[in-house]
Amino acid sequence: MNFIEFAAYISVIVIGLSILIIFLRLVIGPTIEDRIVALDLLSANTIAFIAVYAIQNNTTTFLDVGIILAMLAFLGTISFAFYLERRTKR
Repeated sequence: MNFIEFAAYISVIVIGLSILIIFLRLVIGPTIEDRIVALDLLSANTIAFIAVYAIQNNTTTFLDVGIILAMLAFLGTISFAFYLERRTKR
């Protein structure tokens, strides 16, 4: 086992634990803003998980999925921000 494989295994464990903690914040979050930030962070960690998985399998096809997920997460965050801005103006 070389250093890259070892680092990938450790990364999968750390990213998996952080996804569980973020999911807990998503469920418990007292305000909608906390849930939106948790959802954005969850998508970022999912992209990191996809990238590590692509490195482990030595393929680039999963990186396309990560790029698409990043674009959708960005649009979702902008949509939530627009919604929150309009909600507070009323």
